Amino acid sequence: MEGYLPEPTHTLEGWHMLHDFRLLDFPRWRKASPEERRAAWEELWGLLSAWRRAEEEGRGSFGVYQVITQKADLLFLNLRESLDELLELERALNRSLFAEYLLPAYGFYSVVELGSQEKPLDPEAPYVKPRLTPKVPKGGYVCFYPMNKRRQAEDNWYLLPAKERARLMKAHGETGRKYQGKVLQVISGAQGLDDWEWGVNLFSEDPVQFKKIVYEMRFDEVSARYGEFGPFFVGRYLDDGGLARFLGVS
Repeated sequence: MEGYLPEPTHTLEGWHMLHDFRLLDFPRWRKASPEERRAAWEELWGLLSAWRRAEEEGRGSFGVYQVITQKADLLFLNLRESLDELLELERALNRSLFAEYLLPAYGFYSVVELGSQEKPLDPEAPYVKPRLTPKVPKGGYVCFYPMNKRRQAEDNWYLLPAKERARLMKAHGETGRKYQGKVLQVISGAQGLDDWEWGVNLFSEDPVQFKKIVYEMRFDEVSARYGEFGPFFVGRYLDDGGLARFLGVS
């Protein structure tokens, strides 16, 4: 291995992605007057309407989720063409009346990514753009987790030859293809952008499929030897009516 320089993965980048997890200060929210809650809700609805317009115009996508467990209460998931747009929508949420009742829980910034181990991808290929600019499903459930590739002793992903990485990822992909039609997967890269190297989003109408696909993939060599995983967040999609009911303003 002396003098060996492994070839980096070839990547294409798409939309910028923000996972904004918040806790709702329920005691303070309940103590607010009906007029205060209504004003906060109407301003939040205005923000959601702006996000919806951006999606309709093909400039991004979004989803709001009720998160299970005490890790968070809400996930505001947004995809946009640039970091600046994400900063602006985050600023608007932080300055809203509703933000007075929110506490930070977790955040992750990344960029949707397609990777190839051995040769560059064709950016003009018909399958590329839809995968780099994914639409958030308007229903069902989401599972999000960050992850790294291990860099320890003999199990160092970044010292493997490209052909070996390609072999491992091909086997990993074959496991994922078993869940076509059951699970939609969106991978985003965060090297140099956040504390983990990738973010993984799984979308499904059945949350049990998250358990099945993640568990089966743990037996793939690429995960068993080289995968390191952060916290898992699972939530249910909320449309405007579902969010209003969650907040008790419907």
